[in-house]
Amino acid sequence: MAETFTLYKLIVLYMLDRVDFPLTTSQISEFILDKGYTTYFRFQSALAELTDSGLLKIELTHNRTLYNLTEEGAATINYFRNKISPEIRQEIDNFINEKKYDLKEEVSVKSDYYLNTNHEYEVKCQILENGSHLIDMTLTVPTQTEAEAIVNNWNRKNQEIYALLLSQLL
Repeated sequence: MAETFTLYKLIVLYMLDRVDFPLTTSQISEFILDKGYTTYFRFQSALAELTDSGLLKIELTHNRTLYNLTEEGAATINYFRNKISPEIRQEIDNFINEKKYDLKEEVSVKSDYYLNTNHEYEVKCQILENGSHLIDMTLTVPTQTEAEAIVNNWNRKNQEIYALLLSQLL
């Protein structure tokens, strides 16, 4: 039982090692749960243990959790890579190759909000490409409801908004 739980953790580390961007909980779970490797609760336990042990770094926003591999995580998966069967590694590689563009696009658009010292909400909206900011915009609004609306609309309409800004500024 402990050996299979270790396999779940190694699968997560291997997935993150195969990409050069963070993955969300839902992106990782899409592979692990759809393939039937484990249950949702065991998967969540594996993520928690990996984070607690310093093998994963998390970035929390109001609407999602992003996971990055730490240096220790990268060293761990490099050392234990052979504990994952070639078939499972191939399944992971196929999943990443088939969905890489969608996975990367989903995490390249970021938005979050927080209450500032003036008791207003600052909403940070970003589009990242290859580690560089295409756009990094902060808007201040008076209510949490407005902040949440901007976050939701940014996630749905960021390409239109970016194109509109460029057309108006160029």
